[in-house]
Amino acid sequence: MLDLLKKMMTPGDTPNFAEMHANGAKIIDVRTVGEFQSGHINGAKNIPLQSLQKEIGRLKKDQTYILCCASGARSGSATRILKSEGFENVYNGGGWMMLQGKLA
Repeated sequence: MLDLLKKMMTPGDTPNFAEMHANGAKIIDVRTVGEFQSGHINGAKNIPLQSLQKEIGRLKKDQTYILCCASGARSGSATRILKSEGFENVYNGGGWMMLQGKLA
């Protein structure tokens, strides 16, 4: 799986989120429950940023995750948190609406 990810990305390139998702990457939306309920990417899992630390044990470290929020700021924080906990295949997908367009 790691070789596949390396082939999809080279330094300085934007990750190919559509290909990553097609190959099993999971989407985590770190917005609040209310924000998530108002609209989200189909199949995305909602783990609000403020709940991430307590939910981290439910995530698999060998899984690839694409994180999103409203603008990319909270998903950036969530990406850093997961990386600090030993997750290697985590990516900041930015704002969920923008990411949704990249997955089509």
